[in-house]
Amino acid sequence: MTELSFEQKLQNYADLAVKVGVNLQPGQRLIVRGPLEAAPLVRLMAASAYQAGARLVDVIWSDDAVTLARFQYAPRDSFTEYPTWQAQGLIEAAQRSDAFIAIHATDPDLLKDQDPDLVALAQRTHQQQLQEYFAYIMADKVNWCVISYPLATWAAKIFLDGTPETQLDRLWAAIFKINRADQPDPVAAWQAHTQQLAARCARLNAKQYTALKYTAPGVDLMLGLPDHHEWHGGQKETLAGIPFIPNMPTEEVFTMPHKDRVEGVVTSTKPLSYGGVLIDNFQLRFVGGKIVEISADKGEAVLRKLIDTDEGAARLGEVALVPQSSPIAQSGILFYNTLFDENASSHLAVGRAYRFCLQGGPEMSDEAFAAAGGNHSLAHVDFMIGSDQMDIDGVLADGAAEPLMRAGEWVG
Repeated sequence: MTELSFEQKLQNYADLAVKVGVNLQPGQRLIVRGPLEAAPLVRLMAASAYQAGARLVDVIWSDDAVTLARFQYAPRDSFTEYPTWQAQGLIEAAQRSDAFIAIHATDPDLLKDQDPDLVALAQRTHQQQLQEYFAYIMADKVNWCVISYPLATWAAKIFLDGTPETQLDRLWAAIFKINRADQPDPVAAWQAHTQQLAARCARLNAKQYTALKYTAPGVDLMLGLPDHHEWHGGQKETLAGIPFIPNMPTEEVFTMPHKDRVEGVVTSTKPLSYGGVLIDNFQLRFVGGKIVEISADKGEAVLRKLIDTDEGAARLGEVALVPQSSPIAQSGILFYNTLFDENASSHLAVGRAYRFCLQGGPEMSDEAFAAAGGNHSLAHVDFMIGSDQMDIDGVLADGAAEPLMRAGEWVG
């Protein structure tokens, strides 16, 4: 197979985000959020979007240096302030059924030396201001996609040897490969992949397990699943019927746990990059669905602030299964970026549950959704617990358990 040029792979990546990720429809507007460094990709995505019939492409830029300057020099009492024009603009765009692409890329250690109380306050303010926008995302009311882009600071964290140029080259190569942008027909490759994920979801939905039992070093967990839960993975569909892929890459199948039926202990297997701070080697203990004990070797103060965001942040909103044979796990790279690391490892998420993971969930009142086991929270943060030493059993309605994963791989 002829090696594609960097320019062709970058064009493939842009086209995949627009035409497969959000699956932009003729006449739709597209909102892109991303770092300044991603301008070369954003320009290609804008051209691709207009060629696909976009009425307007708008970009909201971010910058790590500006974010860090705020934490270093801004008044300490100013962290409850927010660019409300931006929040309102995103809400209005969601109400208008625009499409959304977010480019998630940042220095994993950006805020490691900053006050954890301020980090937590900034995160909470962001979550509060965008709560209505996130409700559209979580209920599949709009087509959206999260991708990434290499940054020099991020690449240096992953690859400790070489020059900044070679580090960036290696990260680009990994991102292109994992996203299938290096293939002659990346769209066909994604179609085949999403069909495999859909088949796995169909098997799990037919089982309707009442719980999942996790066993691994540092993990002894019984996780209840609500009646009429639905597994999802790969391609999704908006309420208006537009297929889209929320995450690129994606290797997971996921659903929602019952917020009150989680018992036992889990230990992280990969660091969690949250709000510019790395949280590492942490353990959570659950009783009656609620986190009652927390410990971490690194970033414990920020983790505790996350769990204290609100009542729902101390409970789970997502359970996702990823085999160790996934291309991201097989790459052997620790990305320090949840978009990638969560697709290399089975994981859980504290906080808000996706309503579409429950039959009829998007149409339910908040009270009915909670009564069915759904979790409400401003937060939704994934953390990785999978490994090649993890066994998972599915518990059937009659109480019998059957092997679902062994040593991190699917059984059957």
